[in-house]
Amino acid sequence: MALDVRIFETVSPSRFISFTIPNPNSPSHLLRVAVLDSPIHSSPRVAAMLVPKHRETDWIFSTESGHLQLLLNLPNISRLILIGDDPEDLSNSPADDEILEQRVKPLVAALSPKTLFKEEVPFLIYEDDVVSSVELERSVGPYVGEMVIEDVEIEIDEEGTREFRRRLRFKRTPNLVQSDIKMVRTRGEEFEPQLTELVHPYLAPMVASLSLIGCDLKRGPKALCIGVGGGGLLSFLKLKLGFEVTGVEIDPEVLRIARRYFGLEERFASVHVGDGVDFLKRLDDDGSKFDVLMVDLDSSDPVHGVSAPPVEFVAKDVLLAARAVLVPCGTFYEELKDVFRGVFAELYEIDVGNGENFVLVATVSIRDGNSGFSMDNLAPVILKYVDAIQRI
Repeated sequence: MALDVRIFETVSPSRFISFTIPNPNSPSHLLRVAVLDSPIHSSPRVAAMLVPKHRETDWIFSTESGHLQLLLNLPNISRLILIGDDPEDLSNSPADDEILEQRVKPLVAALSPKTLFKEEVPFLIYEDDVVSSVELERSVGPYVGEMVIEDVEIEIDEEGTREFRRRLRFKRTPNLVQSDIKMVRTRGEEFEPQLTELVHPYLAPMVASLSLIGCDLKRGPKALCIGVGGGGLLSFLKLKLGFEVTGVEIDPEVLRIARRYFGLEERFASVHVGDGVDFLKRLDDDGSKFDVLMVDLDSSDPVHGVSAPPVEFVAKDVLLAARAVLVPCGTFYEELKDVFRGVFAELYEIDVGNGENFVLVATVSIRDGNSGFSMDNLAPVILKYVDAIQRI
């Protein structure tokens, strides 16, 4: 049945439609066209984007959730149209995007709301730091769903310096890198994880907040990490800072991947499979204590204004349980400032600097500025965030 373009005359919040058409550059090949209207009411502005070559099967461009995240990152755009090679028909497709853009402009105009002013719809260009990528495995976890493990080569500065990383991404939030570690060449073409460095944007600021701990940690500091992911934070705390680490991960498949691909070993951390909230409450009951509690959980709802942590984790009884498992000089990491101020003594914020992540640090007691975690133990990449800590 032919698609009636009149359905695109008005914006319908959260409506998602995809279809295929012959590629005007090569009619024997197909283009996939996907149209998504924003769930957030805004003026009827439209943007289009050509899917980058060789990224057609990437969840960022091939799924509704990836499409949604692209749209939500575009202020005042109510409809985003993606056009790219059909992921089912990628053989020998033509690669001239400039010609294709000109030839699909009438289609884009036809897919625009009737109320749109007679202005040309802009074509946006998707850019990131990935130079190349190799997929290692796709897997499905009972809680997080489908996920992909990939090795990527990225550009890390304007001079074109490149670095190899291993990444974990979830299909439910494909635009976010869940875990990211540096890979270093050992001998020949072999690579191994570099576990004494933190490259994920918000992990170094989280560790920098240890400078707020005002007690003597020579007795052997203990850390509780809820949400393991690839395990980079757990490994770093053990190997670089000498913490006794306990981790909690709800999805056993994520834990398997952390051990197989990201270098997490049992000698680095004691990891439990289970719900973080339930685990925290049980610890409260048995009197266990930790110097630091780090929470790295995200929401499964990509439309939610706060992607981390899940709403259920910031209930007051959960925060009180978190406070109870910390020694008086301990720290706790989370979001939602107003709720935290009602439970903890002091609240600090670190701007990660990537325009996306902020780290909040809540302390059980008022900080004693004359003592703290030894600066000698904090690497330069972490020390730069110590100066960025602001009390709020």
